[in-house]
This record gives sequence, C-alpha cells and structure tokens, in this order.
Amino acid sequence: MVVADRDHLHVIQEEDGSKRRQILDGARKVFMKLGFDGASMGEIARAAQVSKGTLYVYFADKTALFEAILEQEALQHGQVVFNFDPARDAETTLKEFGLAYLHLVCRPGGGSAIRTVMAIAERMPDVGRRYYARVLDKSINLLSGYLNARVASGDLRIDDCDLAASQFMELCKASLFLPFVFQAAPAPSEQRMSEVVGSATRMFLAAYKAT
Repeated sequence: MVVADRDHLHVIQEEDGSKRRQILDGARKVFMKLGFDGASMGEIARAAQVSKGTLYVYFADKTALFEAILEQEALQHGQVVFNFDPARDAETTLKEFGLAYLHLVCRPGGGSAIRTVMAIAERMPDVGRRYYARVLDKSINLLSGYLNARVASGDLRIDDCDLAASQFMELCKASLFLPFVFQAAPAPSEQRMSEVVGSATRMFLAAYKAT
C-alpha cells in the first residue's frame, strides 16, 4: 500500500484553495460587471485566467459559483465582532453596532452581492432566502438578543425586540444605504455615518428608553 506524503498533500490543498479563490475573484468581477444573467462560464474563466475545464472541476455552473460568493459574504459578516455585553449601556452599544454595521453593508464593493441577489431573488427564491438568513437575519437576531437583555434589566421598555432591532438597523441606513446600493452615491464618509448613527440612536432611545 502506498501512503501519501502529508507535506505533499498539504501543498496540494493549498494550491487547491488558491485556485478556488482565484476563480471566485474572477467570478465576482464578472457578476459585478454583467450581473447574474449576463455572466457566462466562459467570461468567468477568462476573468479568472483558468480554462473552462478547470472552472468546471471546481464549480458545476454559475449558480454554484454565485452561491460560493454569497457564502464568502456571509463569512465576512460573521467575522465582524459586535460587542453585545448585556452589562454595557444601550447608547454606547447601539452607536458602536450601528457604525460597525454600516461599515459592513456600505463598504466599497460590498453592495454588489446585494444588488445581484435582489435581481435574481424572484426567480431563485432559495438563493434570496439563504442570503437573508446567513447575513441580514443573523445581525437582527444578535441585536435583538442584546435588547432583550436590556429590557430584562429595566433599562429599555420594548414589546417586540425583533421588530425594534430591525427598526434600529433601518434607521442607521437611512439616507446612506439605498443611494449607495443603487450607485446613486459613493460609500458614505466616516463623519456622515457617525451623524446618521447618532441620530438613529437618539430616536431609538427616545422611543424605547424606560422612564
């Protein structure tokens, strides 16, 4: 029996991962430029500088490629650490979360996946549902859990923390996210994000702060 050398296997795995990232980087550029419907496996292979044969070794079709890109997007969201220590005061926590959330959704290039998902969600609802669950709903649930803790401590008075979490996130995006995602405006400045999040926090606490 021949036993494969572990170092050799490690090199192969690294090369395999590098090639996969190369393909995903090329696919992302094509999807950004042409959208999901306009993209083809041939265009993606050219952008990734691989043969179509190599492309099909890694991904069966462009749907699988696009889902892999969305999975990367979900991982990026998951790597952002929000400090939801139940003992922290609501104003500080909300402001920090709002800024971190805006940096995530309004980062340069960050709107491409959302635009493409919105464009295909009606025809491919499973893709839309998975993206929502892995990226957007996850942030809502984290904030909702923190709000529940502050309600239990008597700091906030909220009947529906899921709704309140969604409301706060929408307040933070007001005037910033839609112009950005529809390319009517560039990514917002740090100062503008701070102003909007500050306003969102004041409005939120005016409605839900226990008196």
